[in-house]
Amino acid sequence: MATGPRYKVAFRRRREGRTDYYARRKLLNGREARAVVRRSNKNITIQFAEFDMGGDLILASASSRDLKAMGWEYSCSSIPAAYLAGYLAGKKAIKAGIEYAVLDIGMQKVQHGGVLFATVAGMTDAGLEVPYGEGVLPEEDRLYGKHIDEGIEAAVNSLKEKMEAE
Repeated sequence: MATGPRYKVAFRRRREGRTDYYARRKLLNGREARAVVRRSNKNITIQFAEFDMGGDLILASASSRDLKAMGWEYSCSSIPAAYLAGYLAGKKAIKAGIEYAVLDIGMQKVQHGGVLFATVAGMTDAGLEVPYGEGVLPEEDRLYGKHIDEGIEAAVNSLKEKMEAE
């Protein structure tokens, strides 16, 4: 380990591999609301945050756990669940007065057509403007779960109708 008067210890979250401060500074300099998408083994969480000197302010949030309360019976970490969580988050963000958000996926591994971009598809279908590149969104068959089971498509459509009614 380096020692001496010129040695500087990195920030704790950088040492833990949890924050890329270069990327965070670039996102914050845009002064736009951020759509923060985080994924665990069982759930997907989406929060809309704005920077404040005292800490980020969360303006709206949604999680795939909220889908269970609405009658979702399938996995909360799948692509259809991510799409529905993004759709729900987009609806909540629009109610909170957010029309435009920049995607913030942190230090997660990017996979085109994966769960992280399924949330973006849900947010844009809800009416929120989120910039993304071409070819990163999953195919529509995957968003509606045809690759998993035939019954999921009906469940996705019924849950979207419930979200529209609210």
